Amino acid sequence: MAMAYAVKASELEVLAFTTCFGNVPVEDATRNTLTVLEKLGKQIPVYQGAAETFARGEKTHWARHVHGEDGLGNKRSDDILNLQAESQYAPDFIIEQVKKHPHEITIIAVGPLTNIALAIQKDPEIVSLVKEVVIMGGAVRVPGNTTPFAEANIHADPEAAEFVFASGIEVVLVGLDVTMQTLLPISKLQEWRETGKESAAFLADITEFYIDFYESTYPGIGGCALHDPLAVGVVIDPSFVKMESVEVGVVTEGEEVGRTFEQSNGGPKIRVCTEVDADRFVKNFVNHTV
Repeated sequence: MAMAYAVKASELEVLAFTTCFGNVPVEDATRNTLTVLEKLGKQIPVYQGAAETFARGEKTHWARHVHGEDGLGNKRSDDILNLQAESQYAPDFIIEQVKKHPHEITIIAVGPLTNIALAIQKDPEIVSLVKEVVIMGGAVRVPGNTTPFAEANIHADPEAAEFVFASGIEVVLVGLDVTMQTLLPISKLQEWRETGKESAAFLADITEFYIDFYESTYPGIGGCALHDPLAVGVVIDPSFVKMESVEVGVVTEGEEVGRTFEQSNGGPKIRVCTEVDADRFVKNFVNHTV
C-alpha cells in the first residue's frame, strides 16, 4: 500500500526501492517489491540490501502470521517476473544517490533500519547530505505491537535504530504513537475490487490477509492501521501530523529490547510524530492510491 501511494503521488519522485529483511527474508522482500511494481505497471529500480541485522547476525523469526507465508498475504504468483533487481548493494546505492543529490534525498524507511545504518557506517559524510529520513517505526509514548514494549521494525534490528538515531542524521519518526490512529476500513477492499483495475484488486487481496490478522488481534476493529502509508503521507504533506523534537533512545538488550524512549543525554534530537489528522490522511491515501 505504501509503494502504491508513493508511486502515484505527484509530489514525489521515487528514484528506487531498496529492500531489507524484515517481515520476511530479504530475498522474499525483493521479489515482493518487484511483484508489486509489476502489478502497478511501474518500472522503478530495486536494490537488494541487508540479509541480516546490523550487530546480531542472521534473523530467524518472521511475521508470516501477520503478512502470510510469502509476505504478500499468500497472493504472490510463482510466475517469472519481467522486472529484475539491480546488482548494486542497497547501502552503496544509498550512498551514491545522496552524494549525487546532496540535500535533496528523502529516505522513507518502512522496515528495519539496517541499510541506512550500514550506509552511515561506511560513509558518515552522508549524515549531513541527506535531506531527511522518514521512518515508520517506534512507539515512544504508547505500547509496542511486537512486544508490549517494542514496535516491529525497531525490534527487528534495535542496534541499527540506535545507530541511526545517534548519528545526527535528520530523522522524522512516524511510530505507533500516530499510525495506530489511522484505519483503512474493510469496506474499501470491495470498492477497490469494483474499480476493475488489476492493481486495485491485487492490493485488496493482499490487504485482506492483513485485516484478518487485525480482526483476530483487535476484535471488531473493522480494518487495519495504515502504518507504512502514513510515513509516505508525512513526506507528501507534513501537515498531516504534529511533531516534537525529542532525544530518543533504543533498548538493545533484556526484556524491553526494541523499546524506543525519551531520554536527556545531550544527544541528537529527532522529530517524533505525536498527533495525526487521521481522517484527512486516510482520505488522501484512498484518493491517491487506487
